[in-house]
Amino acid sequence: MFEKLEEEKKRYDELTKLIADPQIIQNQSKWQTLIKEHASIEEVVLKFREYKKVKQAMEEAKELLDDPEMKELAEIDYYENKEKLPKLEEELKFLLIPKDPDDDKNIICEIRAGAGGEEAALFAGTLFRMYTMYAEKKHWKLEVLNENETGLGGYKEISFMITGKGAYSRLKFESGVHRVQRVPDTESSGRIHTSTATVAVLPVVEDVEIEINPSDIKMEVFRASGAGRTTHKQNLFSRKTNT
Repeated sequence: MFEKLEEEKKRYDELTKLIADPQIIQNQSKWQTLIKEHASIEEVVLKFREYKKVKQAMEEAKELLDDPEMKELAEIDYYENKEKLPKLEEELKFLLIPKDPDDDKNIICEIRAGAGGEEAALFAGTLFRMYTMYAEKKHWKLEVLNENETGLGGYKEISFMITGKGAYSRLKFESGVHRVQRVPDTESSGRIHTSTATVAVLPVVEDVEIEINPSDIKMEVFRASGAGRTTHKQNLFSRKTNT
């Protein structure tokens, strides 16, 4: 793992120099490619630097344990940093997992109330508020695209877009059926109700420009004939293929 991390750090330092090179900047296509690669490994490199800093601090504190005057402070520093290392190692392992190509994309999310009537609609509203608060915490932008609100503040369905780095990677596993068992505010007898809501999370597809060469278009015209028949004209467009 650490060999891989050292390679990532070396590549990151190399990319940092390249994206600051005036000659590279002039080639915007190449510069954009390098910028994306730089950003894609930045998180793991910064976390690795933090890991190395904590480990170094632990080793320095260990050397001071034999000093009577510094022993007490050194022990505190040593054990505090030692406790941090396992968590940092787990975070590094997670960051080294190959990424889904869609992980950094924005998302479109749709929530639909399922079984449970008005209580299901209220549950759908609760889910929407939960995602709204999470988006605010992550400093993402949320835009409602469509909503069908009920009289009690719930939603039969609501769809919205979340714009922000890593939105799909964080929320893609929310897709599926969500269920809640609770006593609704509308229930007078205190019975527990089971309600469901479905959540769909899709990555926003990037716009793709398609160029069609006029020479690749074949046009054919057809006319119907005969008494009492309406003349019909149709243009057919088909792309030529080489066989």
